[in-house]
Amino acid sequence: MTDFRDPADRDTAMPRKGAARTAKLASLPLGIAGRAVGGWGKRLAGQSAEQVSATLSAKAAEQLFEVLGTLKGGAMKFGQALSVFEAAVPDDMAKPYREALTKLQAAAPPMPARQTHRVLAEQLGRTWASRFASFDDEPSAAASIGQVHRAVWHDGREVAVKVQYPGADEALRSDLRQLQRFSRLFQAFVPGTEVKPLLAELAERMNEELDYQAEAQNQRAFAKAFDGDPGILVPRVVASAPKVVVTEWANGTPLSKVIADGDRETRNLAGRLLAEFHYSSPERVHLLHSDPHPGNFMITADDRLCVIDFGGVARLPDGIPRHLGEMTRLALDGESAGLMRLLRENRFIRADSDLTADEVLAYLAPFTEPLAEPTFHFTRRWMQKQAGRVGDSRGNDFRVGRLLNLPPEYLMIHRVTAGSTGILCQLDAEIPARGIVERWQPGFAA
Repeated sequence: MTDFRDPADRDTAMPRKGAARTAKLASLPLGIAGRAVGGWGKRLAGQSAEQVSATLSAKAAEQLFEVLGTLKGGAMKFGQALSVFEAAVPDDMAKPYREALTKLQAAAPPMPARQTHRVLAEQLGRTWASRFASFDDEPSAAASIGQVHRAVWHDGREVAVKVQYPGADEALRSDLRQLQRFSRLFQAFVPGTEVKPLLAELAERMNEELDYQAEAQNQRAFAKAFDGDPGILVPRVVASAPKVVVTEWANGTPLSKVIADGDRETRNLAGRLLAEFHYSSPERVHLLHSDPHPGNFMITADDRLCVIDFGGVARLPDGIPRHLGEMTRLALDGESAGLMRLLRENRFIRADSDLTADEVLAYLAPFTEPLAEPTFHFTRRWMQKQAGRVGDSRGNDFRVGRLLNLPPEYLMIHRVTAGSTGILCQLDAEIPARGIVERWQPGFAA
């Protein structure tokens, strides 16, 4: 069949058909990646890592970025979700994956200007250009289902214009179906975290992510709640349509750059503000920003954390459940009997489970270490230790983890908290975590 599209459009347009996208995903080097995965598993389990080849790991990582980044859509979004967990990977094996996955936080081939203009005309009207004093056709950033252009609104305000890729809905559905087939391969990229529930959650959030008007409503709620906050900046929404959203422009240093070469003071500032934003949002907005990866955060010149991309949120009309704070406190204090009772009451342990209170405490207590003292230094080594502990199939913690139950309504809270913790470890940040949790987490304060 003849393709009458502009050649530039053909080169960079998002592949829409399931067969084409499946072929790209299937092109991942399953044998190479599988061998690297096996090496990771042996390393995490305390076995010899001699069989792991740095060359093979680098090649697998390079192709992973090439495939997921080029596909955009659900494939790229999944890659972004994986990238925040790279801190859990042993240092001697992580470098190629760290570099490849980090690129996914801000990189994707752009769509041509002609295609961008068509979407703007469809969403904002044929006279869309009159709404802007100027519009830069070269995108300034790319996301999983859209790209961002810098512009000046007709009233002189600098704005960011996010335009959704044509065919993003088909791409998301196709990707998430196909990624399920490779979940075992990807499992080793996030030691200690289950990939299948992550993919299921991404699928459930798909329609919300695709609706930029819904995203605009979420961002308006956050911007209102954090208006005037000395530490958090949420750009205001200027205009929105189902596939286009216009917000005020914000300048800052991306968190990925702070992670790469930020000084100690900036790392600690970024970590503290990220934790403040994560723990305070459920009470202040009754929403939880559920896309925690470094590409969605910047540090501004006046030392604020700028937060963008509100396509995915968890709705928490009553805030974070109080019993989660109570469980954390009981685990921290070593109160195994009370912890076991609360876990059973809230369906975290099945009624027919033979787990003992001491086993459950031994599994959960190490996760509360950041709250044991006034400040805690989040490091990759600490996260690697936790991932190795729960991922070692020979250890009792591995067995306990498989017998615990995570009710569906807590899945997003758990994943976002784990993702935010991953970023804190990437930042190598030392922050007053205990005081932040005491202030914002109901049920935790003694």
